[in-house]
Amino acid sequence: MTTTRESAETHTTSGAARLLPGAPVADAIFAEVAAAVARLRDRGITPSLATILVGDDDASAGYIGIKQRQAAALGFASPHVHLPATVTQADLHRAIARFNTDPAVHGLLVQYPVPGHLDYDAALQTIDPDKDVDGMHPLNMGRLAVGLPGPLPCTPAGIEALLAHHEIPVAGREVVILGRGATLGRPLAMLLAQKRPTANAAVTVVHTGVPDWARYTRRADILVAAAGVPGIVQPEHVKPGAVVIGAGVRYAGRRLLPDVDEACAEVAGAITPRVGGVGPTTVAMLFRNAVRATERATR
Repeated sequence: MTTTRESAETHTTSGAARLLPGAPVADAIFAEVAAAVARLRDRGITPSLATILVGDDDASAGYIGIKQRQAAALGFASPHVHLPATVTQADLHRAIARFNTDPAVHGLLVQYPVPGHLDYDAALQTIDPDKDVDGMHPLNMGRLAVGLPGPLPCTPAGIEALLAHHEIPVAGREVVILGRGATLGRPLAMLLAQKRPTANAAVTVVHTGVPDWARYTRRADILVAAAGVPGIVQPEHVKPGAVVIGAGVRYAGRRLLPDVDEACAEVAGAITPRVGGVGPTTVAMLFRNAVRATERATR
């Protein structure tokens, strides 16, 4: 684990904030996953993460490629189905059903987004909740809400792991999440409010529909930007010395546009880098969910 002293020696180029990179967090999680895979293989079990890609979006194909390469590196099987952009909703559901009923497949994801004529949420609901490695099936969101075991949404779980790895105290502190989306803001609020040493925070969720939302962000000990609005968080929105986690992004072509302006490093005490912050931890959590799904299915 990176110590507070070691982390404090790394700074951004533009200010004094300590950088909170995601790569060492992801490496620690991947090491944990690799050990679990080795134990499964000793029992003659090969964990499997299946993927479904619809259409020919270059970015989506790239994300699938990253996951397949990581699967190979960790010793997972990675069966894949690539459906044409013209596929029907019924065809997509049939592809999901084949993986649902295959006992050799332990985890499954449908790469988002899908072509506009398809209903991603409807497809998500047909995935076996116990194979849902994204942790976004309604049943799994319900498990999170009431504190039952189950796959956790990957980006929120990755943020909790990032804070813990870099020894950022969370318990009893005020966390403000700017953004209420179903994939990040809402599940993160539930996760960080739970009674656990790496959580147990006072959590406030605000959004751009709240007049004077900055009144909330300026009091946050830990501010998580999850609005998906490029540059929405400026230095004047940050409490001096606060921890700032940039989780919301948009893309202009291949250019990443984060929610958090880089000048916030001059005000924050610690901050995720523009690239390589939350992203690596999200992928790592996907594989943690997958190996745990394998363990549950093969007890």
